[in-house]
Amino acid sequence: MKVISYNLQKHRAAGELAALVSEHDPDILCLQECDVPALPPRIGGLVLADATHGNRLGIALFYRESTFNLQGIRMLGLKKSLHDRIAKPAHERVLGARLRDIDEGHDFIVASFHAAPLTALNSLRRHQIRAALTELATLGEGLPQLMVGDYNYPVFKENLGQAVRDHGYALTLSDDHTYTRYRVFRGHYDFATSTGFEIERITTLPQGSSDHRPILVTVKPE
Repeated sequence: MKVISYNLQKHRAAGELAALVSEHDPDILCLQECDVPALPPRIGGLVLADATHGNRLGIALFYRESTFNLQGIRMLGLKKSLHDRIAKPAHERVLGARLRDIDEGHDFIVASFHAAPLTALNSLRRHQIRAALTELATLGEGLPQLMVGDYNYPVFKENLGQAVRDHGYALTLSDDHTYTRYRVFRGHYDFATSTGFEIERITTLPQGSSDHRPILVTVKPE
């Protein structure tokens, strides 16, 4: 299974999505910082599962309708940073879907995630990540779970990795940096947390018009 995650930088890179899907043929597309009303209902062979409704910087999830059946959706608001309270860019920071593989008959959970910005403390982002993983699991106890997106966590990933492992999940980085706008903040911002999946690789795709590079996550059930 192939999953692409892309932060569109306030919808700036939305025009790249059709070509991105055509070239890499993902099964699932997870987006952050999108203008939800401007999203099409379909991109190539992918259909929109749902998107956040109250966000200036929206989150969306598309899936391959010929491969999966949508079983449920969960949108989550997480603990807010000071930036969230003042600028109000996003109330919901997680969009999760329970999907059923039509051929195999197996269910799993996949989610698009957008953590609090760099002005927040890493401790707040760790809290958001743990809370998101816990709440997503309520879509199906014991199901494989994959959460991809913009974690806004460029440094001290050892602490994050340990916190995620203590929670029963794995953290996997991509093969190259994913954020390039400011040299001092350059690093891995977009990655994956998972349980019940073997992540074969996470490939960082070429830079487009966003300040984030898309990532292509290739996974299989354990």
